[in-house]
Order: sequence, then structure tokens, then C-alpha cells
Amino acid sequence: MTTATAKTIQIYLPTGEPRGIRIAEITTRIVQAVLLPRSDLAQGKLRKELNLPGIYLLFGEGEDEVKPIVYIGQTEDARKRFDSHNRTKTFWKTAIFCVSKTQNFTQAHIRYLEWYCLRRAKEVARYTLDNGQVPENSTYVPEPMEAELLDVFETISTLVSTLGYPVFEPLARSASYGPRFFCRSRGSDATGELVEDGFVVFQGSKSRMDPTPSMPESIGNRRKSMLEAGIIEEIDGVYVFQQDYLFPSPSNAAATVLGASANGWNEWKDKNGATLSEVHRVTDDASDSDDDQ
Repeated sequence: MTTATAKTIQIYLPTGEPRGIRIAEITTRIVQAVLLPRSDLAQGKLRKELNLPGIYLLFGEGEDEVKPIVYIGQTEDARKRFDSHNRTKTFWKTAIFCVSKTQNFTQAHIRYLEWYCLRRAKEVARYTLDNGQVPENSTYVPEPMEAELLDVFETISTLVSTLGYPVFEPLARSASYGPRFFCRSRGSDATGELVEDGFVVFQGSKSRMDPTPSMPESIGNRRKSMLEAGIIEEIDGVYVFQQDYLFPSPSNAAATVLGASANGWNEWKDKNGATLSEVHRVTDDASDSDDDQ
């Protein structure tokens, strides 16, 4: 895992609207990321950045999906491609288009970046890929160019995450970074970690299969969707997590694992028996269940 370094990111609002079109860049790097809300697509297509070849990502959600959705592509004609996706894809709400400020991306560059972005998004598994299968890397680039493009990818990853879509960011930190927490009750045996945008339950964790009467309907629906998506599988009378999975809150994670209404700040405990609340909260409010299930 690489060590993060301090960065300054400039975000320009060409319309003055903080939720509208945004252009982000690290001023010392060559990549610009242009965020286009679907509702502002007509205005966004007037941007000169769309004249350039680049990598694009479409973000949205599906009604029955347990993860947000992303589609990743490359194009030398962004306006035509966005018009096509506007007609044929219903899920997306936001597009991010990444280009070279120095206008030096070639077709070989963007084809390699598309393949690498798809591979990384699949490995991280924060989002459901609307692309389907990740293609084989059929684009040969010389070793020096590949090194340069991997550096470009790191900039793309940082900019896209800063704009609110951490599609390439690992769900959890390295094993030595922060404490692990455990939920072992009612036939469940799960391990997880508190992260910036929720709580991650790790692959191999076991969840009680039979729900209690107190389990909220929303948790039952989530467990059903996770089962259908293959995120959990029934094995020997329990649900076993087949991959790391990000929940929006510790209580949502605990309720899913336990099959019951639960305050995750109390249910998740470290190896010494200290609750998540005792480790991470600065005030004595462990009895409060103030996060959504």
C-alpha cells in the first residue's frame, strides 16, 4: 500500500453552482476531471474539454442494487458518446470525464487507462460494474509509457474520489492501520472496520440466517438483495460474506449480521472487548443509537 502524500486540488465551478459542473485538477499534474451532472448535460457539452480524447465514468444507482453502479469507457468523441448513453442507459446521474491538460492522450493511452480502470474497479468492488466482463489488456504500451500511465491513473483516482466517487479506493485500510472489530452473538461471527464512509464487514464473516422478530424490514430487504447479488451465500446454515462489503453505518452492519435490530456502536467490539463507541466516540453516548439502519 502506497503512502499518501499531501496534495492541493483546485475545483473550478464554471457556472458558480457547487452541485453543478465542476472541473478538478491537481495543479502540478496533467489530468483534468470534468464532472457533468446528467441534468446539466446540454450545458456540459459546450465545454472545450470534451473536444479531447479521454476516460469517462458514469455513476448512478439501480432500484434493486446493493451497491452503486459505475460504467467506465474511453472515447475520442465525448459528446457523441454521452448522447448515446443518455438515450440508452437509465441508471446514471453523473458523468466524470478525465482528459490531459497538455492534450497528449492518444488512443493507446486511453485504451490502456480504460482497461486499467476497469480492472481496479472490479478488484476494489465498491461499485457494480455496468460494463459486464473486464476485457483482456490487448493494448501494448512500452514500459516507460506504462509507468507514466499508472501515475496518470493515480491522479484520476484521487480526483474522482475527491469529487465524491471513490470507485478505486479500497474499502478498508491496511491490516496494520486501524483496529478490527468483531460481532459474535446469536450464531454470528463477523469482523469489520470503521471507515470514512461507513462500516466494512470483511469477506468470510458469518451472519445469522434466521432473523429475529425485531429485525427491521429494511434490513431484511438488504439481506435478500445481498443474497441475490452473491455478496453473501448460505453455507452450513449461516450466511457467509463472499467479499468485503461497505455498509452505511455500524448499526446497519450489525443488524444485517445479527438478523435483529442492533446498535452497532455497542455490538462491534475490539479484541479487548471495548465497544466501537468506547474506541471512537469522544463523548459517553454509547447507549444512543443515532445512526440509520
